[in-house]
Amino acid sequence: MLKKSLKELSSFSAGDDTILKEVLHPKNDGINMGFSLAYAQLEPATSSLPHILHQSSETYIIQEGQGIAFIDGKEVPMKIGDTLYIPAGAEQYIKNTGDGMLSFWCVVMPPWSEEEEEVL
Repeated sequence: MLKKSLKELSSFSAGDDTILKEVLHPKNDGINMGFSLAYAQLEPATSSLPHILHQSSETYIIQEGQGIAFIDGKEVPMKIGDTLYIPAGAEQYIKNTGDGMLSFWCVVMPPWSEEEEEVL
């Protein structure tokens, strides 16, 4: 068993310019699981940088705010409660279009690794 509190995790600026909290990662937590889990945030009127996960799919689950995800050039409006699956190899980024913070969960499968992410 492993329990963590989001409030107690440190934030850092990720390679794609999101504010990130790494919640679960098998490499860092010594657990056997097929995905990694992070909590991402973007300030109003900001975007993550376009990037590609070459080996992993990513799923966004919007918890707070609203935005537009750009997946291989297609615009996908996102709001609280929306879930978006992004296949491996897709160019992706997300823009906060609201007045408040855009907060979302990121599930990466297989787990995220720096070697497979290309920030454009």
